[in-house]
Amino acid sequence: MEVPLRAALIAWLSADPTLASQLNAVFEEAPARASPPFLALAASASSDWSTKTESGREVQVTFALHARGDVPGSAGDLVAAIEARIASLPRAQAGFTVVSRRFLRARAEQQAESRRLVTLEYVFRLLATTGDPA
Repeated sequence: MEVPLRAALIAWLSADPTLASQLNAVFEEAPARASPPFLALAASASSDWSTKTESGREVQVTFALHARGDVPGSAGDLVAAIEARIASLPRAQAGFTVVSRRFLRARAEQQAESRRLVTLEYVFRLLATTGDPA
């Protein structure tokens, strides 16, 4: 379920008109070359979250927002829009149901050349709807 969740998150974030107007792209992993601001689904890891009768996964996902700006709060509005879009991911997905999503932590850092990196970590608990815990 980890791979389908990643695909669903990328599609959901890419389809948002607010984010599309503020981001150059949404990627799976950071590309070799891209112009900020862009969002990458940087990493994920999953563990078993099955019940006695249903297959499940707990998936931790890390997003990386690559932006520009020297002012500490310069990416704040964009981060809020990303968080809102993640929170609105529909529970029913192809092959699984999102039982819960929980924000874990965020980290912001200033980098060279007026670049800013903000990472957002979430945990999603999923139950299979097809019986296949891919």
